[in-house]
Amino acid sequence: MNHAPEARITSLSQHLGLTERIFASPATKKLLHEVDAGLVRIEAGLEKQLAYTDSVADSMSRYLLEAGGKRIRPMLLLLTAQLGEGTTPEVVLAAEAIEITHLGSLYHDDVMDESDKRRGVPSAHTVWGNSAAILTGDLLFARASQIMAELGERAIQLQASTFERLVLGQLHETVGPREDEDIEAHYIQVLSDKTGSLIAAAARTGVIFSHADPIYEDAVVEYGEKVGIAFQLIDDVIDLSPAPEETGKVPGTDLRAGVATLPMIYLRRLAETDPEAAALVARIETDSEAELTGAAAEDFTAAIAALRAHEVTARTLAAAHRWSAEAVAALAPLPKGPVKDALVRFAETIVERSS
Repeated sequence: MNHAPEARITSLSQHLGLTERIFASPATKKLLHEVDAGLVRIEAGLEKQLAYTDSVADSMSRYLLEAGGKRIRPMLLLLTAQLGEGTTPEVVLAAEAIEITHLGSLYHDDVMDESDKRRGVPSAHTVWGNSAAILTGDLLFARASQIMAELGERAIQLQASTFERLVLGQLHETVGPREDEDIEAHYIQVLSDKTGSLIAAAARTGVIFSHADPIYEDAVVEYGEKVGIAFQLIDDVIDLSPAPEETGKVPGTDLRAGVATLPMIYLRRLAETDPEAAALVARIETDSEAELTGAAAEDFTAAIAALRAHEVTARTLAAAHRWSAEAVAALAPLPKGPVKDALVRFAETIVERSS
């Protein structure tokens, strides 16, 4: 695990695939520099925010931070902040709070989903147990709230409403759709609450705490919500990847945990009239409920490969691209320039990623 903060972050140019900076305009180069410098400040700030005098709390709370991550939410927050005064001290604090909230949710998610790995390392609950992992997540939520409290009432209200949606999303995912509820619509709402809400909050706080024109808020919030859904739909496809060394996850991790994904939702719907689809559903559902060893493990791996090659996975990929395109369309009220261009490219890279 790498403990150097600078080594854990991805520059904006790397994230957007802008490897040839020499061809960028002066305005774009300035934007890239501002965001990259902000990311370094935020990463250093996260180190300080998660340093506890209690040695147990310190090591556990920093565990997933030090495992790295894409830092998508701070990056997006820094981008929207360039619509105003840029990387103000308030923007940096807000980014730290948003990322700590995200980190806290990961501790809880891995317990709920029984995930064995996160960011290429053993999940916290496999190291310290479920109770300790949950309490660590709670500790991180408390720290994020303390930071937001420094930014005033607006920040506190935003943190509270976002946290409420995070919990509702997890609750609705756990309970499942009602009998009279459309399964796909229920799933998309779960993604909006669990992922879209925090990404949208990041985009909004960038506008608020850079003192940008409030007219941009609704646009970046809609953008963030839709980018979040696109992000999670790509995760559904990545969950089927045969390359765990790239994804940091065992193929079919979500399915093994009984987590609904869009390919499976599509497959179950198709299974009502297609015997081959029904047979594949049966293989995946039977094996995902078992302790897989030997031939059973091989069959599950083969079933995941069959699902990966099935048309329902291509449909999921197409859905992710639609949500990304809608996110881009939401940016219409923003002024033309490097910030808008970067946000467009940001949405495009979300659906191009493989991990």
